[in-house]
Amino acid sequence: MNDLNAAGNKMVLASGNPGKIREIARLLAPLGLEIIPQDALGVAPAEEPHPTFVENALAKARHAASATRLPALADDSGICVAALGGAPGVRSARYAGPAASDEDNNAQLLQQMSTLSDRRAHYYCVIVLVRHPDDPQPIIAEGEWHGEILRAPRGTGGFGYDPLFLDPHSGLTGAELTPSRKNRLSHRGKAMRKLIRVLAQPQGQPGLG
Repeated sequence: MNDLNAAGNKMVLASGNPGKIREIARLLAPLGLEIIPQDALGVAPAEEPHPTFVENALAKARHAASATRLPALADDSGICVAALGGAPGVRSARYAGPAASDEDNNAQLLQQMSTLSDRRAHYYCVIVLVRHPDDPQPIIAEGEWHGEILRAPRGTGGFGYDPLFLDPHSGLTGAELTPSRKNRLSHRGKAMRKLIRVLAQPQGQPGLG
């Protein structure tokens, strides 16, 4: 982690989503990293024009690193519904329109699936960490969380499509799970644990060394 040490263990998080910020800060807390949301540093959101999660995450991370000269972490994630050909996918946050709320997006998904019996879906997350804007070897970690889409929302926690997403192992929606249990099961939790394993490697090993 010597490159991060040079930055004083500060890392900018290329997100303005409060739910994501809380989850990622909680997961990285054991590493002693100071996670600073990009809007706290006056960084505007990056464009996300790409068709894949990894391209969008990399664009966001490089944008934040360029603006702050700090190591930058970005994630791109969404929900992919089998019967909709993988939609909403990279458009998950704006499925019902550019300024859509979580409630708007959930309503749009229910409407699109109203006649579908195949309710299979999975959340996908890719996390990218760049040490500097032109980092030629970004650290990339991914995770998936498989379940199904309910016909009506349940629960008041979480964010995004959590009230509609049923985890088959617990029998609870993402919005009914406690934050700690959700982190153990979720796509973002899985991706973050992979990233943490890389960051925790000794200096001189692949990672931030």
